[in-house]
Amino acid sequence: MSEHPVEALLRPPVELWSAVAASATGAIAILAPWGLMMPPGLAYAAAAVLFSLALVRARQALRVLRYQRNMRRLPRYQLRAERIPLSRHKLFLGKGFRWTQRHTQRLRDTLRPDVQRYVQPSPLYHWARRKEVAWESTPGLKQAAHLLRHSAWWNPLKPLPSVGGTPALHAVEPDEEDVWMNLGERVGHTLVLGTTRVGKTRLAEILITQDIRRGDVVIVFDPKGDADLLRRIYAEAKRAGRDSEFYLFHLGFPEMSARYNAIGNFSRITEVATRIANQLPSEGNSAAFKEFAWRFVNIVARALVALRRRPDYQHIRRYINDIEPLFIEYAQAYLLREGAPDWASDVEEIAGNISERNLSTALRGRDRKAIALMRYLQAQDLYDPVMDGLLSAFKYDKTYFDKIVSSVGPLMEKLTTGKIAELISPDYLSDNDNRPIFEWLDVIRRGGIVYVGLDALTDTTVASAVGNSMFADLVSVAGHIYKHGVTDPNAEPGVQPQASLPTISMHADEFNELIGDEFVPLLNKAGGAGFQVTAYTQTWSDVEAKIGNRAKAGQVAGNFNTMIMLRVKELATAEMLTDQLSRVEVLTLMSVSGVSDSSDPLSGVDFQSRNEDRISVSEVPMLTPAELVRLPKGQAFALLEGGCLWKVRMPLPDDRGDPAMPDSLASIAAAMERTYITNDHWYRVNDTWWHESADTAVRTSSENADDV
Repeated sequence: MSEHPVEALLRPPVELWSAVAASATGAIAILAPWGLMMPPGLAYAAAAVLFSLALVRARQALRVLRYQRNMRRLPRYQLRAERIPLSRHKLFLGKGFRWTQRHTQRLRDTLRPDVQRYVQPSPLYHWARRKEVAWESTPGLKQAAHLLRHSAWWNPLKPLPSVGGTPALHAVEPDEEDVWMNLGERVGHTLVLGTTRVGKTRLAEILITQDIRRGDVVIVFDPKGDADLLRRIYAEAKRAGRDSEFYLFHLGFPEMSARYNAIGNFSRITEVATRIANQLPSEGNSAAFKEFAWRFVNIVARALVALRRRPDYQHIRRYINDIEPLFIEYAQAYLLREGAPDWASDVEEIAGNISERNLSTALRGRDRKAIALMRYLQAQDLYDPVMDGLLSAFKYDKTYFDKIVSSVGPLMEKLTTGKIAELISPDYLSDNDNRPIFEWLDVIRRGGIVYVGLDALTDTTVASAVGNSMFADLVSVAGHIYKHGVTDPNAEPGVQPQASLPTISMHADEFNELIGDEFVPLLNKAGGAGFQVTAYTQTWSDVEAKIGNRAKAGQVAGNFNTMIMLRVKELATAEMLTDQLSRVEVLTLMSVSGVSDSSDPLSGVDFQSRNEDRISVSEVPMLTPAELVRLPKGQAFALLEGGCLWKVRMPLPDDRGDPAMPDSLASIAAAMERTYITNDHWYRVNDTWWHESADTAVRTSSENADDV
């Protein structure tokens, strides 16, 4: 390789000539030393020197040839799943190199017109591609066309891999190495950007595989419900001996899915209303209706918890549509606890004296027992914040009440229709449903692996609502871990609490479908609780469109310390990476020729000519958005560890003969059914915890009555 300022790699490999000449001279020195007029001893020494020179020059020539070959076609990079490297301190990303000024220089050199024959496929290759199509239906030439398109080692004209892009972006460094990222950087979260079908899911598989084998708690959100990704996660869980810790939640396959109450676990009772109201539109006049919906959902949730009933979507929907039964139930429970001994007879007497004609418009048509309870409570000197909220909702005119909560009605209908209702509003006391009910804190304590398929292609609204409720639940769990750790209050005596927090690796594919107000605190506050988020999306405009606010989108982007960018088609997204890079100096070699004549007849010089090479220096960006648009599939640029730019390519999957890979989703369901924990066990384990939480929630609701 040249040590001169201008590196010339796109040129004929002239080193071969000196290698051949040195080898031939060395052979003559051994076979016929007299031809070089040397004694044998001196000839053999000279031959050793010549062969050493030939070896050095041949290696230099082969390096140039390999560099030029890679410009057209990179060598295949494929790894079996079990051979993906694993480290306890670093994260494997693939093969690559750190991008520097030298690589920018080499990439600029490939654009010169005079070197295109070293960068572009040969004319014979283009002839083969034309004939491959022309002979496809020609009798007698079909076989030739088949051979031309066959990708085998013996075919010198085989087609290029179907990865597109420009191989030169990676070929500028022939000596690639394994690329590792320090695990300490993952708590700063990772953003993966790339357009459709360029390798985001493959990168997710590589990262998830390592997280599972490392023993992390792994949570994967997949809005599409990719079957191949699900199979890969289950295979890696099985290979690591953690298949008993695997939980599948899939809205598209409710019959094989575990169950999850999206609003049944919380630190503060107000979280229930927030998780539901956050799914409603908040622009313009909708903001007021969203606040009304929050208030009435909060009233219902507080009453359910006070009655020692776990809130779920079914209960919320029922009592938002008709709050009267809940009011009666809570009023009777409250009077049994706080009222006079003869309250029942007093209420019955009041109910018997009610005349429909004397009732206000808002109370006409209502149950007389409910009206009697309302009048009795108003006559007593008793105050309860939950009762106060129920009374205010009960006194509204039914038509008016339906109008102000109309925004939440369609959402609740979607969440409580069909088999999906059984998944997100589980019946804890049912003896006929053996599907487990999981809770995030318990999954973290067990060191579990959870795959969440939201089936967003079928119903985006339900997928977004459930996903955001899960995010909000995880934020609540992170707050609990901050304050109390992950110690199980129901653990047997003598069991030692965990000395350190578990690592919770969360992967959110297509996270622009899921992002909401719940996602931001998960990024900027949950890192200290062990959460490390890896988010995948196509363009940053998807995120801005989902959030609806560019400043908020910038707030989200600012929480990702590591960025991995595959091929993107939007320049604004590409500039998120390129604008963070410095500018570098590149050299340009310019040939200058000139001639001048002399008009002096007495001068002995008739003309002068000159030829010179000038080296000029110019400042250019280290990387431009155009390069990111031309990336081949499976390749990426990564900003790691404080802005260091790495060029990476991921290995292709090799699943042939993998014994851990399930054949289908049905085989996963059968395997999980054998390891499922039934709901009876879940209810017994959590019964004490729930009553304690209910008591705490009631006390919290009483202490925070002013929040309603």
